[in-house]
Amino acid sequence: MKKLISYSLIAGATVMAAATATAGTLDDVVKRGKLKCIVSTGTLGLSSTDDSGKWVGLDVSYCRGLAAAVLGDASKVEFIPTTAKTRFTALQSGEGDVLSRGTTWTLSRDTDLGLDFVGVSWYDGQGFLINKNVGVNSAKELDGASICIQQGTTTELNLAEYFKYHNMSYTPVPVETDSDAIKTLASGGCDVVTTDLSGLAGTKAGMSDPSQWVLLPEVVSKEPLGPSVRHGDNQWGDIARWVLNTIIVAEELGITSKNIDSFKTSKNQEVLRLLGESGQLGEFLGIRKDFGYQVIKQVGNFGEIYESTLGAVDLPRGVNQQWTKGGLLYAPPFR
Repeated sequence: MKKLISYSLIAGATVMAAATATAGTLDDVVKRGKLKCIVSTGTLGLSSTDDSGKWVGLDVSYCRGLAAAVLGDASKVEFIPTTAKTRFTALQSGEGDVLSRGTTWTLSRDTDLGLDFVGVSWYDGQGFLINKNVGVNSAKELDGASICIQQGTTTELNLAEYFKYHNMSYTPVPVETDSDAIKTLASGGCDVVTTDLSGLAGTKAGMSDPSQWVLLPEVVSKEPLGPSVRHGDNQWGDIARWVLNTIIVAEELGITSKNIDSFKTSKNQEVLRLLGESGQLGEFLGIRKDFGYQVIKQVGNFGEIYESTLGAVDLPRGVNQQWTKGGLLYAPPFR
């Protein structure tokens, strides 16, 4: 009798836990009919609005892919612009469903802030942008410089550590957004801007004469950037993770938004599972069977997204090549 009671309690607890796990962000997104994506206030190549007011960029494309996977329509996204200071609060408070805003994956953010990073969408590093007429050729020549920097970022901490290590001093010039950094730097309010190289590429492209600005050779940190979700909603985290993996593996397999329909009769079983032509991968995630097809068809693979976003602001892929080409992009198997 005691064993029966114990088994009943365990079974009941399991059912309750399962019900709690499924009644999360996915249900909210489906009921709402749109995904709420937290982005930046404007960083060319990552997340910004074009001349028509449409959001574009690498981070934006990821969110469109997530919407395509869950809702079947990449356009069903509401973008929520935030500063570096407000981005985490926006996610933690439930204002958004996913944070896709050039955010570095660190131990403290993964634990203390209660975020779950679902992968790396861009392997980056911190650099320095300066007017070439200044005549500085190295970050080690920046002793005494005034430096524009966004507060509440890993960039701020890396800068302090780098200058301390090299026995140099600097004057921080706080800025809230990338557009503020552009204005302040262009007006002479600071000597140099430091942030991730992806952000600096956008800053340079936003200058009236990009040719007047140069990146110093030093890369002073590792900045694995990627989307994150709230800790504790495992199903939503799985969905967000495998959407990113879909975008990555599609390029590895040679599947693009233009040729995808020809792959529906492929002899490669992983391709068929990815596109929902066989297997139960969508069912395992609790979303549509053809989620992979919808993501690639509507948004494209990683290479396509790169070319229209960070590639358009002249940021080289570097280590962000596929593992088959010596890079770091590597998605787990779809099986």
